[in-house]
Amino acid sequence: MKPRRTPSGAPQPPDRTPTAARTSKAARTPAGTARTPSRTARTRHPTLTTLITLTLALPLALLATGCGGSGRLESAGPTPIASGPVHLWPQRQGASVLPADPAGAPPEYVTGIPPVTGQNVHQVDPVALVKAEIEEAASTVTGPDAMPPETIAAIGTCTRAGAPKCPVLAPYYRDLTGNGRDELIIGIELPDRQLAVRAFTADPDGRLNRIMGTIESVIGVELAGRDVILRVPGGNPGYEWIIAWSWDEKQRTMLPTRDQIVRVAQPRGPKRPAASPATSPGTAP
Repeated sequence: MKPRRTPSGAPQPPDRTPTAARTSKAARTPAGTARTPSRTARTRHPTLTTLITLTLALPLALLATGCGGSGRLESAGPTPIASGPVHLWPQRQGASVLPADPAGAPPEYVTGIPPVTGQNVHQVDPVALVKAEIEEAASTVTGPDAMPPETIAAIGTCTRAGAPKCPVLAPYYRDLTGNGRDELIIGIELPDRQLAVRAFTADPDGRLNRIMGTIESVIGVELAGRDVILRVPGGNPGYEWIIAWSWDEKQRTMLPTRDQIVRVAQPRGPKRPAASPATSPGTAP
């Protein structure tokens, strides 16, 4: 250890006094006398435990209080206690639900259409399919098969789905059943802005089976995943119904699995781009 020099320049022997002693001695040095700082002195930093404690304590303090208008922390009041549903009129005899058929819904095969190969519904002519269904349900006046005479007459003159003045709209294709193959989705325009929506699948024998059929006053139709979603005007102004049709594996058909009424938001900005039958996801030309 090299000898230290005082401000006067006189050499001094090395200081071997312990750190605590040197600190105490330096504190007693008269004013005006220069002191050599200890080389072992270090700035104390907060420990990891202290930092963790402060980090956890601050959010807890904020949760327990709220911010006042002047920036002060104020109590947010007592937290409401969650309560479960209360059953009304428990003594009343409720309605019963019929059990589902273990074999599933019977298939609705379309007659008058040649079978397809490889369960490929892209081989089906949508107009010919609708005409075959009209022929099969000629005496039907209600339900999803019913059509007014003017619509039937207009379909009789159609040569291609999606053509001008043809009630049969351009088809869409999407795997609705999860079997890895496309199903055929057809829309038929009806009077009073009603729309008949039908979906078909092909069985291993090539027969077409209708798995969905409904008629609604439709605002719009959307495909979300494997669901067909219908937007229908609600019973109250400013609201609409959202009806989602989904494949039921046990019943082997499409069922309206979700039904929700939502408030219509005021339109803001540009509208969402409409999907094209030839370019929409899950659609094949």
